[in-house]
Amino acid sequence: MESNHPHFKLILGSSSIARRKILTDMGYQFTLMSADIDEKSIRKEKPEELVLALAETKADAIVSKLQISECEDEEQPRVLIASDTAEAIMQRIPDGENIEEDKSTLLITCDQVVVYEDAVREKPSSVEEAREYIRGYSKGHTATVSSVAVTNLKTGVRKGGVDRVEIYFNEIPEETIEKLIEEGMVLKVAGALLIEHPLILPCVKEVVGTTDSVMGLPKELTEKLIKEVLAST
Repeated sequence: MESNHPHFKLILGSSSIARRKILTDMGYQFTLMSADIDEKSIRKEKPEELVLALAETKADAIVSKLQISECEDEEQPRVLIASDTAEAIMQRIPDGENIEEDKSTLLITCDQVVVYEDAVREKPSSVEEAREYIRGYSKGHTATVSSVAVTNLKTGVRKGGVDRVEIYFNEIPEETIEKLIEEGMVLKVAGALLIEHPLILPCVKEVVGTTDSVMGLPKELTEKLIKEVLAST
């Protein structure tokens, strides 16, 4: 698919299939890079502050890694998108696809937590914790808080924002919970929350917000921040 914005390039630094799909659906072309940070070392009182701090820390870490890589190889990509999953494999722009000097280079980093009864939930640390998380959602409600930070590596301008979505559930059968646990995907996401999963989707009563935000990359916020960063000189 052709990029919506041929005057800049993108790199997605995530092993999140959902984020990759969302970015592709938005019409962007991208390559991959990772952000390796200790997320547990960053703590904030409010979930909005936490996710934004994590997104900005990932941006700083990837910029440092990118600068080192550029010293070793002039063809290393300079634009990237990163997310809360910091295990993606670095991919280089193919030979012959050098970045033109007049192109802006954008770094996008993201993070997400789930908020349940005022408590922040990150990725479950065990099967039992994941089971407890999902049981709590049954006939209840939770929220996702997602951050996006966009940095123009050419100008140094950075813009960030946060998006919150409220999710209400019908009863989640115990059999459904066990199937989700056995499958394992819920262990890899914040709050063990996968509302787009075929097993959970029928149990979702209402979503106040957008599904793409729940999946980790709010489209509207991302587009807004990209435009703001490109417009700033």
